[in-house]
Amino acid sequence: MIDLSVFTQLSGIDLGALADKPTTLSPGQQEGASSLWTAPDGSLDIGLWECTPGHFTADRTGAAEFCYFLQGKIIMTQLDGTSRELGPGDALMLPRGWKGTWEIVEHTRKIYVFLTDPATR
Repeated sequence: MIDLSVFTQLSGIDLGALADKPTTLSPGQQEGASSLWTAPDGSLDIGLWECTPGHFTADRTGAAEFCYFLQGKIIMTQLDGTSRELGPGDALMLPRGWKGTWEIVEHTRKIYVFLTDPATR
């Protein structure tokens, strides 16, 4: 049977208490996440993530990520120095292997979709 999962009121879902961001470059930065749906083989994970202002490193060596921003202001910078400002209504695709930094300028919430190769998990 096809799963017709529907996710409503995404901007209002409580993600609970935020925790310290492990890859932060700004002490005190916090994040929270909640998975909404995961494929049976673990290769696809859809969920919500939010983060307080600060700066952190990101490494998508193990997974590609699609992001759709619900709130906030973000500056993404690739290793080559290319930057892009993003906010509510913007979407972004980070291919497997992408590395760079995120600057969370305003408290941010996004929908994420991670795609991994189940053979490498």
